[in-house]
Amino acid sequence: MSSPETTTAPAHCVGPDYRPNAQKPTATVSTEISYENVHILPQTSQLIALLTMIRDKDTARADFIFYSNRIIRLLVEEGLNHLPVIEHTITTPVGHSYAGVKFQGKICGVSIMRAGEAMEQGLRDCCRSVRIGKILIQRDEDTSKPKLFYDKLPEDISDRWVLLLDPMFATGGSATMAVDVLKSRGVPENRILFLNLIASPEGVTSFAKRFPKLRVVTAFVDQGLDEKNYIVPGLGDFGDRFYTL
Repeated sequence: MSSPETTTAPAHCVGPDYRPNAQKPTATVSTEISYENVHILPQTSQLIALLTMIRDKDTARADFIFYSNRIIRLLVEEGLNHLPVIEHTITTPVGHSYAGVKFQGKICGVSIMRAGEAMEQGLRDCCRSVRIGKILIQRDEDTSKPKLFYDKLPEDISDRWVLLLDPMFATGGSATMAVDVLKSRGVPENRILFLNLIASPEGVTSFAKRFPKLRVVTAFVDQGLDEKNYIVPGLGDFGDRFYTL
């Protein structure tokens, strides 16, 4: 079987804007995706350095967890930027008013087990007492298609903004089924944000077309998928590296 075509890896100079390109190293950056509902984190030198650490096959498990958690925190912080806010004026301790904003509506996280559970702590670090649901989707050995095995979601999830969590986004089969589960529970498509670390261009493109009102926030879109539908260059099995190796 021949390998699917992959895009050419884009390479840019990375580093502070005030430095000339001649003084900055060249690194592989994310493939661009031209869909308004897909947001890729700015390809800063910090993000590329963190991704380099977790991609390295020689990175120890403790370091993999530490640097993955830093990227997850960046993803959650950016995801929160896409939630609606309303005007909120307060009074400061010195008696002056400040015209600010506050979040509108309740949120919850939903992790696609098991790798998605690694992103739960990052969400808790940013949102106090946030409720988190879980969805277990595995490939059916007979049909090779994703199959829903288990879900536990907040009873009022239809009234919440949902941050769907899964670090790796290859073909998009599991994420697509997870979104279908959420929609079947009454969650409007435009109230779902899908957060992931690394995506394939094939998966994120088909996903963006299928769910045009849903927003995807990813740290990096890789070159493509190989003949086994593994993301390349990728980082291996995220769940194994985070939990067991």
